[in-house]
Amino acid sequence: MNQSMEWESIWRIAENFGGTHEQVVPITVFVAVLCFCLVVGHLLEENRWVNESITALIIGCLTGTIILLISKGTSSHILRFDEEIFFIYLLPPIIFNAGFQVKKKQFFHNFFPIMLFGVVGVFISSSIITVGSWLVFPQFGFVGLTPRDYLGIGTIFSSTDTVCTLQVLHQDETPLLYSLVFGEGVVNDATSVVLFNAIQKLDVNKIDGWTAGQIFVDFLYLFSTSTALGVASGLVTALVLKGLYFGRHSSVREISLMVLMAYLSYMLAELLELSGILTVFFCGIFMSHYAWHNVTDSSRITTRHVFAMMSFIAETFIFLYVGMDALDIQKWKMSKLSFWNSIGVYSSVMLLILIGRAAFVFPLSALSNCMDRTSRRPQLTPKHQVVVWWAGLMRGAVSIALAFKQFTHYGVPLDPVNATMVTTTVIVVLFSTLVFGFLTKPLIRYLLPHGGGGSLDREPTISKEDMRLPLLSFEESASTNLLRAKDSLSRLIERPVYTIHSFWRRFDDAYMRPAFGGPRSDQRSSSS
Repeated sequence: MNQSMEWESIWRIAENFGGTHEQVVPITVFVAVLCFCLVVGHLLEENRWVNESITALIIGCLTGTIILLISKGTSSHILRFDEEIFFIYLLPPIIFNAGFQVKKKQFFHNFFPIMLFGVVGVFISSSIITVGSWLVFPQFGFVGLTPRDYLGIGTIFSSTDTVCTLQVLHQDETPLLYSLVFGEGVVNDATSVVLFNAIQKLDVNKIDGWTAGQIFVDFLYLFSTSTALGVASGLVTALVLKGLYFGRHSSVREISLMVLMAYLSYMLAELLELSGILTVFFCGIFMSHYAWHNVTDSSRITTRHVFAMMSFIAETFIFLYVGMDALDIQKWKMSKLSFWNSIGVYSSVMLLILIGRAAFVFPLSALSNCMDRTSRRPQLTPKHQVVVWWAGLMRGAVSIALAFKQFTHYGVPLDPVNATMVTTTVIVVLFSTLVFGFLTKPLIRYLLPHGGGGSLDREPTISKEDMRLPLLSFEESASTNLLRAKDSLSRLIERPVYTIHSFWRRFDDAYMRPAFGGPRSDQRSSSS
């Protein structure tokens, strides 16, 4: 036991900050492995066959094997994973950076299909995986899961990781497709976590016909309030930076304020039992839209690199740990399933993921095309639908964190059933990331030769005349305002997303940017 604890330092180091030999050595080794992972990832960057996630997984497996040999089979870890550490320290920078770096023009142009895939799709996929696992698992002798466990499994395996596909897609060649995959990936993670939290509040002893409605109402409440808190945090930060102008004394202060306000928004959401992941995502969007323009030029460059660096290290940490955890002998020994039954459980989960993904991508793509038939936004072709479907087959950090939160206590499963679910999640993440990740490049090269852009990537533009028109004007007659309102209503019915976006940009130029900061639409770059 003492030898095992030497290699499995519990993530409660803050309680004993002075540190002991058993704590300092594992942290030192883990940081060294992280550095090695960055170097290897850099050397493999040119061929674009693998990404940081795959590199970290492979190095994690190799490191776990070495530690397993040194510890004589007692452990494969350097550190013991605590799911609360992930949700408090590792997840916020990942999600905030996604919101801060998102191409807002592309994101909001494609807002309707992104929300269809990222929100409605999660509900469809979760339902299929939940029902499928409930029917299939007992066939392999895997019993003992509660109704809440099955519902949790649905959300755990509905959370996607689109990093592999995004590294192959070129944002300049396929901006619309890149925007759909990136936007859906972020919204999918947020929705999965919100739905997971809603399920945890559910009384499983009273499951009836109203249960689905209760989950949906809780989801809407968490989604709307978390979004509102994130928007408010971003706007408050913009006001403070614009009003006090920290940059005249120190760029460090304004950078620190942005980092701390982003983290504060996440912690406030968690304190209020909302979704921190959704709050910090929209905080990132509004900070980059307003607050970023109120800091000095040097701070603008620094913030982008700082947020990207924090996100990169957090993601690498997670995948490195997953690679080590795959060789955790204790979890494998706890599971009571035979080898072939275990293979059956892993295979059934992968099959349910494939089916659940296809069950919403292709029908919702058809719905999106139908809704946008009268708009200027191009249609999603079958090849593009296949790319979107494939991009969401890989599972990553959020799935791991949710599985540890559902089935472990401070990273340790308490019974064979929980141990089986943890090992199943690790195997699914490893298999989907490595196998599907390696196949991503040849598949996309085959489906989208020479970038596959074409008419798909022609984005609608808003004319300067439309941008100059007021929404309503007190200086014009009532009949003129009425005609303008009728024209706006007809355009809203014919092209809802395009019209709403044009209204927002006019409102943004007239009221929001003068108050919170940033250039007008005709002055800002296309990257915003």
